[in-house]
Amino acid sequence: MQRRWIMVGSIMMMLAVAIGAFGAHIVKARIDTDALAIYETGVKYHMIHAVGLLIVALAAGQWGPSTRLRWAARLLFTGIILFSGSLYVLSLTGIRVLGAITPLGGVCFIAGWILLAWAAAALKKED
Repeated sequence: MQRRWIMVGSIMMMLAVAIGAFGAHIVKARIDTDALAIYETGVKYHMIHAVGLLIVALAAGQWGPSTRLRWAARLLFTGIILFSGSLYVLSLTGIRVLGAITPLGGVCFIAGWILLAWAAAALKKED
């Protein structure tokens, strides 16, 4: 579990940097300031939650794999796809209906973080 999610988290970080650079150097000149703000929000949440994937993977290495950690990673990954992905497409195409998908990604983010906290709370105290 740890190795898989470190790989996925690292790839997601690489994509966040690449997509952010693409936005700063190419997209910026082609979309208006409102659309650019939407795009940048997608990049910000993409990067934060890619780091979250790395945290979950490291937790799995430290605490051992668990169902809660697996689902935390899956939900953070799904959140990146739904939340950031919908914002990227929305900002580049102007298709407003995609805004309905964005909150589903946000719910995935919230659930993923809750599961990480729950996994930590479920650990036996060592004191």
